Amino acid sequence: MLEDPIVNLTDVQELARDVVVIPNHNVDLVPNITLIGGTEAVLVVDTGLGPRNAQRVLEFAVEYAAGRRLYLTTTHFHPEHAFGAGVFAGEATYLVNRAQADDLTTKGDGYLAMFRQLGEPVARELEGATIPAPDLTYDETYELDLGGRVVELRATGRAHSKGDQVVTVPGEGILLTGDLVETDQFAIFPWFPPYDVDVSGVRWIDVLDRLAAGRPRIVVPGHGEVGDGRLLAQVHDYLVELRDETWKRRDSAEPEDTIAAEVRALMIARHPDWRLPEWIDRGVGCLCAEHGRVD
Repeated sequence: MLEDPIVNLTDVQELARDVVVIPNHNVDLVPNITLIGGTEAVLVVDTGLGPRNAQRVLEFAVEYAAGRRLYLTTTHFHPEHAFGAGVFAGEATYLVNRAQADDLTTKGDGYLAMFRQLGEPVARELEGATIPAPDLTYDETYELDLGGRVVELRATGRAHSKGDQVVTVPGEGILLTGDLVETDQFAIFPWFPPYDVDVSGVRWIDVLDRLAAGRPRIVVPGHGEVGDGRLLAQVHDYLVELRDETWKRRDSAEPEDTIAAEVRALMIARHPDWRLPEWIDRGVGCLCAEHGRVD
């Protein structure tokens, strides 16, 4: 049974001076939510699922900011990360990359309808949810001056979604990845043909290579416990495993359902303690479609 996807404001973790994370406590459809402060403003990263969660986060942020201006950004458009942003309207400036803004416009309604079918706890949190409209957009990178601290927002290009964005805190070695990285969990592949096929396992591997080159000291994943740069390697190596085992079988022209069953059993055997194995099959489907592609 799905646990209620409620943001829990206890056990807030301080990562560095004026940088805190509200951990997701490994509850499905609850993201890690981060606040980054400067002398003049505070940036909130991700909202939680729907208006009630976002209201909790907003109230926490207002108290944390103590009179400083508020900004909001979201790592990508999926409902537990972005569909509470409407609550921040008039209270914070909502800033995202242009590809994510396009995802919200073109896919938001479909994902809202899909998530409402995931069970009563999810539908309840999405009551009154609307598709948010950003106040500001950028193309590739944006340097946000919070006062004495400049935070970099960067579009990664298509990977987990078309509009993935990472946030870095220069000088602290902190990287916020959204769902490009999860801790001890099979990577989430939103592969829903023909409605959404923007996820790319091939490009995802390349994105993780680029992120690892920055040698982050602290990595805040979309879901799961905060870690270090080894989290990037963990997800990268899994995606390479998934690609190689899928493509090896695709080369032998096995049916896709046979490939999925074989690869799923293999991945679970290799990672017996990881959560959400249901995403393996969708990853296989994506990589079958990308078979042989190396760009």
